Amino acid sequence: MERQLWKKVLKCYDYPLVTAVVMLSLFGLIMVYSSSMVTAVIRFEVPSDYFYERQKRGLIAALVAFAVMAMIPYKLWRKERWVKLVFFASPLMLVAVAFLGHTANNATSWFRVGALSVQPAELAKLGLILYLSAAFANKQKRLAEPVKSNLFPIYYTLFICFLIAIQPDFGTAAIVFFIAMCIIVSSGLRLILLLKQLLFFTLIGAVLSPFWFPAVGENIFSDERMSRLYSYLDPFQYASSDGYQLVNSYLAIGLGGLKGLGLGKGVQKYGYLPESHTDFIMAVIAEELGLFGVMFTLGLLSFIVLRGLWIARRSADAFGSLLAIGISVMIGFQTFINVGGVTGLIPITGVPLPLVSYGGTSLVLMMASLGLLVNISMFTKYEQRYKKGEKLAAGGQKKGLTF
Repeated sequence: MERQLWKKVLKCYDYPLVTAVVMLSLFGLIMVYSSSMVTAVIRFEVPSDYFYERQKRGLIAALVAFAVMAMIPYKLWRKERWVKLVFFASPLMLVAVAFLGHTANNATSWFRVGALSVQPAELAKLGLILYLSAAFANKQKRLAEPVKSNLFPIYYTLFICFLIAIQPDFGTAAIVFFIAMCIIVSSGLRLILLLKQLLFFTLIGAVLSPFWFPAVGENIFSDERMSRLYSYLDPFQYASSDGYQLVNSYLAIGLGGLKGLGLGKGVQKYGYLPESHTDFIMAVIAEELGLFGVMFTLGLLSFIVLRGLWIARRSADAFGSLLAIGISVMIGFQTFINVGGVTGLIPITGVPLPLVSYGGTSLVLMMASLGLLVNISMFTKYEQRYKKGEKLAAGGQKKGLTF
């Protein structure tokens, strides 16, 4: 009986979504090698395939995470013991990294054990999506009431964002905040309650600004961060300093044209784009594969996001619907932040391109999240295709009807 059940479930597998995810992750692996082979030798003095090998190992781990999350029924994550684990684990990791984390580029955002690096903020991102989805799914009948239990998830979200911001990692904090607001608004919570709470905390922050501003404001408005803003507004004026990456990103995009220079034949990765395999990998794609390569990448990412929103709309379960919205918004907004920085649409924030940029933690998180999305799609389709039929058949037998 159980074997027949799994056969039915696997027939409902979301193969278009799985295909898009696998294609994009393999394409990302190829582009990591192409964009990092020169940087590895010249800048880091390691073999040309150093970052490729590390990304390959990360991709294997990510595919395992994807497969596991795709097979575990997503409704298990709604159980109280898992919600409590996620609720306490996320802030504990973020507090621990402040004391035990590795500092790089003036930010303490990583746990490092030997060659392995883990970024707790990335794990907290998925943790917050799981917690908010479960919390608001359980409150569906009380969301129209101004009770304190409806407001607690908002306070928790602001606390998580605060812990990420003080690392400091304002880019990730902004992404987490935006994802949370999308889930909260989609849950059915009265918008006026949300706006009142945000206004309340804004006023508290303004009143307490004489105390927190000297410490936090010095970081926010540091010379380094202000120079990033100036270089964003006029990158060519600062082409030899803070506008260096953006100007060379423009050059890479311009050189690529329609068809590109050819895979592996780009020149901007020869030391001109220091983060060519991470934040600016889209510039390398544009240079080597041209507009076609960019459209291929954005097309697959757009398909994944739209597919996720379609899954959210089809799901009859509030928890599954909110989970799908959170995962889709995470991928879509992170893509916008990355591409916006590469093209100069918004200031550079150091956010990787989902499934494409180098980075093991980000890749595993994204693949685990997408495995969860595949699972929601699979069980939603299963319930619509088989369970309704089984209920109708059972009802028909009771009434003596034939089908």
